Amino acid sequence: MAALDAARAQARALLRIRALARAAAVLPAAVAVVLLAGRFTGRIGAPGAPDAFGWDVVRCVVGAFAVLVGLVALAAIRRHARAVPPSTPAIAVEPAQAPELHRMIEELAHRLGVPAPGAIALTPDCDSWLEEPSGGPGRAPLLVLGSPFLWWMRAGELRALLAPVVAGTAAAADPEIAAARRFVRGLDAALGGGRRTPSARLLDRITRALLRACRGHAAELERAAAAAAAEQARAVDYGLRIAAQGQVGLAYAGWDRLLTRVALPAWRLGRRPAQLNAGVAAALTELSRRDRLAEGYESRLGDRPACDLLEEPGAMDAAVSRLAAELFHGPARPEGPGGRAELLWDDYPEQVVDRGWRLQAMALQEALDTVAPAPVGRPAPTLARLLARLEDGGAASLARVLAAGEPLAVPGAQERGGRELLADCVTAMVCCAAVDGAGGKPGLDWLDGPVLLLGGVRRGDLADPVVEAVELGAVAGLRNWLEAAGIRLEKPVRLG
Repeated sequence: MAALDAARAQARALLRIRALARAAAVLPAAVAVVLLAGRFTGRIGAPGAPDAFGWDVVRCVVGAFAVLVGLVALAAIRRHARAVPPSTPAIAVEPAQAPELHRMIEELAHRLGVPAPGAIALTPDCDSWLEEPSGGPGRAPLLVLGSPFLWWMRAGELRALLAPVVAGTAAAADPEIAAARRFVRGLDAALGGGRRTPSARLLDRITRALLRACRGHAAELERAAAAAAAEQARAVDYGLRIAAQGQVGLAYAGWDRLLTRVALPAWRLGRRPAQLNAGVAAALTELSRRDRLAEGYESRLGDRPACDLLEEPGAMDAAVSRLAAELFHGPARPEGPGGRAELLWDDYPEQVVDRGWRLQAMALQEALDTVAPAPVGRPAPTLARLLARLEDGGAASLARVLAAGEPLAVPGAQERGGRELLADCVTAMVCCAAVDGAGGKPGLDWLDGPVLLLGGVRRGDLADPVVEAVELGAVAGLRNWLEAAGIRLEKPVRLG
């Protein structure tokens, strides 16, 4: 295969760079040995010869330089040997946990005529690739699967999509290509390691020089290896792969929206949704129904979903969801404000939406008390007091106090500006009042996250009146909205 031969050629070029670097490291020592041997044999600066002193000086200088270069080379070799290339955080999928998935991958590798991946793992990302396992050379590569693909794609689509990835094991198993890749990965991992001492900076300069020499060859190697894999997989489910590629972008969009609109509000409250992948399937289903972005959507539902290849999809979803929370939001606090960290979707409206609204309304009430303390004997938090303050031009001072408040008082406060934060808190207080006195309910929209339901219908028309009240101090639109929804302005809002 021409593309694979091109990849091998680039790998040999990289290995030649490694050999030249090693040769450069031992060259001064070789010269020193030649000069020293010449003295004993009498051929170069023999004792008693007129030029003996000059050659002795040369021998000392070259010997000292050889020792110095040798020490630097040993330090570089030791550093590169100890450097551990970063591995992708992923959840291992053992054969017992997904025998059908492993069997599908093995059959695909057999049809392609390539070695089967040594292991399979899931990662909370919309991509799939091969990765050398931490065990080092001699082991088959690890197949890393983007978990959203399993829950959104059909089994046949996943198989077609993975054909070029699995075909890449041919290049990964090639000794020259594998050695060249390890060399480049080792250089990458060694760069910048350790303390910032003069010797460390010298080693960094050497590593950077080697990486510059390798950059072009490494890029061409990966390009040729990808071309070889694509060419080898062309005959396997090619038409279905083209259709599956269209689902990749849809999965990425749905996954990103689920994380930012749905998961993030829960993470901010210390709660971790346990079924993110099932959630992205629900979000993409809603998106397909709403906007008709997935062509042939109805016919796809009749095909077997790829997550059925797992023995326990729910348990695997929970593991990947925990990993996603750690990667995208950081480790969970030992005890979140809502109690236990794990969160089921059925509990989301009460434990995330309603609780988030109450926390934001509480922060807004504290800001109101700071800016304009309530009259003695009248501390009740009411929308009437809030609207009066906004109408009097108090939005700027409220926004300033909210932005300077404790970050735990309003989850995510540090990520937003004062005006945006104020608008969110005003919306939250209105939603609390609607739940308390107008029969409203907190709800979950798979594409937009927390929503207010009035009479079982999502109310998405609250944003404009709130923005007018916050930005312009014009509260008439918001007042009309509240009256039409049956929300009494004088009734206290429950904050706890």
